[in-house]
Amino acid sequence: MTGDNLISEPETLLPAEPEVLEALRRTARSQLATVVQVHPTSPLAWAELADATHHEGRILESYAYARVGYHRGLDALRKAGWRGHGPIPWRHEPNRGVLRALFALRRAADEIGEADEVVRLTAFLTDADANAIDIIATLHTGSPGFDPAPPTEAFVIRGED
Repeated sequence: MTGDNLISEPETLLPAEPEVLEALRRTARSQLATVVQVHPTSPLAWAELADATHHEGRILESYAYARVGYHRGLDALRKAGWRGHGPIPWRHEPNRGVLRALFALRRAADEIGEADEVVRLTAFLTDADANAIDIIATLHTGSPGFDPAPPTEAFVIRGED
């Protein structure tokens, strides 16, 4: 018999972190380290810190924060019953911190030339959720110093009175 594996692996669904979400909601980007200090096991908190430092152009710090988020994410996944492979769907919001930490580590690894790590993390993310890379790239990235808002002038309608 050939074809797809008929024994599907169960999805890994992490528990919600409402206290982390609330802390992130009320914390300025420049103060994200305080959230990580209070919630050091949260992959989401580490991913936010990795994204913030990346946005500031601090690539090695972003790499380090993402690496910690990756390891905290592995801990959370294993605690939730994950066995080293299988679906970790983006649509389940509590999974997003782990997936974002993986993405941030992949991005920073690429920027420092760690090609083997990029390949490994691309496979990991694709195995977890085939759409995760595209979704995260759309929602949570930008070049260091990139401001996604258009110049104010773009909103001005010019003409005669």
